[in-house]
Amino acid sequence: MLNPRLETLLDSPFRRIDRLLEPIKPPSGLKPVILTVGEPQHPQPDLLAKVLRENEHDYGTYPPIPGTPEFRRAVADWLTRRYALPAGMIEPDRHIVPVSGTREGLFLLAPAVVPETKGGGKPLVLMPNPFYQAYIGAAVAAGAEPHYVAARAETDFLPDLASIGPANLARAALAYVCTPTNPQSTVGDLDWLKRVILLAREHDFVVAIDECYAEIYDRAPPPGGLEACAQLGGSMKNVIVFHSLSKRSSVPGLRSGFAAGDPEVIARYTRLRFYSVAGMPMPVFAASTALWREESHVEANRAIYRRKFDMAQRAIGNRFGFRRPAGGFYLWLDVGDGERVAKELWGKAAIKVLPGGYMARDVPGEVNPGKQYIRIALVADERATQEAMQRLAEAL
Repeated sequence: MLNPRLETLLDSPFRRIDRLLEPIKPPSGLKPVILTVGEPQHPQPDLLAKVLRENEHDYGTYPPIPGTPEFRRAVADWLTRRYALPAGMIEPDRHIVPVSGTREGLFLLAPAVVPETKGGGKPLVLMPNPFYQAYIGAAVAAGAEPHYVAARAETDFLPDLASIGPANLARAALAYVCTPTNPQSTVGDLDWLKRVILLAREHDFVVAIDECYAEIYDRAPPPGGLEACAQLGGSMKNVIVFHSLSKRSSVPGLRSGFAAGDPEVIARYTRLRFYSVAGMPMPVFAASTALWREESHVEANRAIYRRKFDMAQRAIGNRFGFRRPAGGFYLWLDVGDGERVAKELWGKAAIKVLPGGYMARDVPGEVNPGKQYIRIALVADERATQEAMQRLAEAL
């Protein structure tokens, strides 16, 4: 028998879009372009293969769950540089733990921090609506109740956690937020991050800040949760941030990332990982260390995305609520009915996009905040992206 709590996890957005489009045949003369999954398809950094080869003898060694000292030091140095943190604020042995990609990290955080009860009732896990599916999976698996906070245009597509009221905040054990956002590609500023952190401390819940898109941006580098902590005095209490190399370095198959923040949470989380994961192989630690220390490949990667943002802007212009992504690589287009347009784009232009409603949940008394949108992941190479944008503009 399946655990009935997990039934809600079995119908992912990607299963739903496959079912929706199954009866529709795309035009036979067009090569399909798949823009549903946020899987970067840019060239991998040259140094990756070199470092993996140089360390391949270490595949015969069980990897340390807390990571190698070199990996933790590289991450601490990168966080300090990237977010202008005070020297010594990040201690590699207290504030950092590796994760096998942010999805694993975000999911496993919930059982580490969600208690059996909170505020006199079943714990709540807060999340934006729409949201990344790992958030709801983590909440349900941890025995908590997901609580959806709408992220609409009127709040710049950011969730206002304070709006849920004191009774629900008292039951909150964990909140997931994402900036740059998925699916809308907006950025929470430092004031917003500070408000989220102060709210978490006031009501004693952990806030998990998903920053996996932080190195893909158009003009200004997005601020981060630890940067907000520094400006609030330096404590990382109640705060955990997540990063990975998947988007930053275009190596989604490496499955390499980290969590950093509150040392008490990191310690508990690390103990849980000893039971639940195998850890990244030693050559992957070596390659990850090198990638966190090298910036030129990241700058080149950003330049490719900017050129693709240009393509999208030229093709779509000011239609469908187009917003050039401030961070991340998604287009969030207001097309009136996401499901209908997803079918049209597949049937007319051989372009597969994701209906925005599939990334959200229906909440009683509210309109699904993703229903009128489609999400387009600008992950294909430049030639395929140019072709897809031209087809999309003609079809719409």
